[in-house]
Amino acid sequence: MFHKNISLKNINSFSKDTLLAHLQIEFTEIGDHYITAEMPVNKNNSQPMGILHGGASVALAESIGSVGSNILIDQEKEYAVGLSINANHVGSARNGTVYGKGTIVHKGKSTHVWSIEIKDDLNKLISVSRLTVMIINKNK
Repeated sequence: MFHKNISLKNINSFSKDTLLAHLQIEFTEIGDHYITAEMPVNKNNSQPMGILHGGASVALAESIGSVGSNILIDQEKEYAVGLSINANHVGSARNGTVYGKGTIVHKGKSTHVWSIEIKDDLNKLISVSRLTVMIINKNK
C-alpha cells in the first residue's frame, strides 16, 4: 500500500529541526498497512512525577499516523494533517523506550483513520490512540 520508493532514512530525515527530533522519535518499520516508530523515555518527555507525559505519547501517535498518511498520498498534489486525535493512557513508563505501531483503518479520498498502540520495552500497553487525518489538495 505504501509507495515503494520511500525509505526509513528518507522518512527520518523529514524530522530534522522539528518536534519529532526534539522528542527523538525515529521511524523503524514500514509494513503493508502499518508504520512503526520509537521514542526514548527521558527528561525531555516526562512529567514532573517522572513518568512519560501523555502529551508526548500523543505526539508520537500523531506523528506515526500523519507520516503514514503523507507517504500514502500523492505528495505533489496533496498533503496530510491531523484533524482529530483521541488517546487513552492505560499504562506508564519511567525509562527505556516506547514503541508505537500505527495501522490504517480507513483510507478515503479526503480522510484517513489510524489506530496507534504504544507499548514499552516489556510489550506492556501504554497508550491507545485513534487519529483522523485530513487530506488537503495543494491547489485549493
